[in-house]
Amino acid sequence: MPHTSRLLCTAFLACLSFSALGETLRIVTEPWSPYVTVDGQQVSGLDYEMTNIVFKRLGIDVQWQFVPWKRCLMMLEQGDADGVLDIFEVAEREDLLLYPTEPLSEVNWVLFQSNDRPHPFNTLEALRGLTIGVSPGYLYSPEFDTSKLFIREPAPSHAANFGKLIRGRIDLLVTDRIVGQQTINQLGLRDKVSQLPLVVNRRPMYLALRRNAGMDLLVHRFGAELKRFKQEPAYAQLMARYTGETLPTPSVSSADQSVTGVEKTVEQHESSAL
Repeated sequence: MPHTSRLLCTAFLACLSFSALGETLRIVTEPWSPYVTVDGQQVSGLDYEMTNIVFKRLGIDVQWQFVPWKRCLMMLEQGDADGVLDIFEVAEREDLLLYPTEPLSEVNWVLFQSNDRPHPFNTLEALRGLTIGVSPGYLYSPEFDTSKLFIREPAPSHAANFGKLIRGRIDLLVTDRIVGQQTINQLGLRDKVSQLPLVVNRRPMYLALRRNAGMDLLVHRFGAELKRFKQEPAYAQLMARYTGETLPTPSVSSADQSVTGVEKTVEQHESSAL
């Protein structure tokens, strides 16, 4: 059998394992609006809907489970999940996960402050001695994650972090810009909390699958179909619905946009009221 024919046959059999054979792909993720939103029995969100659209086009059934992020990672390691939504590509997970070439979205990690207790931020040195609210298991940037200049204090949810911020239990918190803006609106904190303008880091988010037989071909097909979908008007409509923003424009490399040390500042990114 020619090499190309063997590849096509293998890809077809890989898809059969999840469709014709009646099996489903088990995907885990943590709710964080607007990328993944869980409201009772209703699930929506930008990345959630994109992923469902792509898998539907590939003929793959998906079973979703929404749990805290550290549990998502544990389920992947223990083989209780086939994949995870909205994860970063890092070297520590190369032996466990496969990533498509096309990301779903891009995270913009920024800091939020209480208007009653402002803390200007231009470099990591400006955070010296402060307590920063974080989310368990999240990766922000190597410099931020390992810095000994400040204390990182986890909270069980984004809403809990904002509650600690306005009560003065933490000095600042870090989260995605869009997630933070929507959380502020949901909690009615628009007059009490504000976003600092500098971006700590920018990172693409992916749908990643465990390294099992046939998964490499499925990841390739997912990435190719996702890239096609992003060229369609439906993608722009999803972006506008969930973020209130137009399609992102190309930017310089994340290394030039991130805080990589106490001497390196980052590009300003104006917040938008969502």
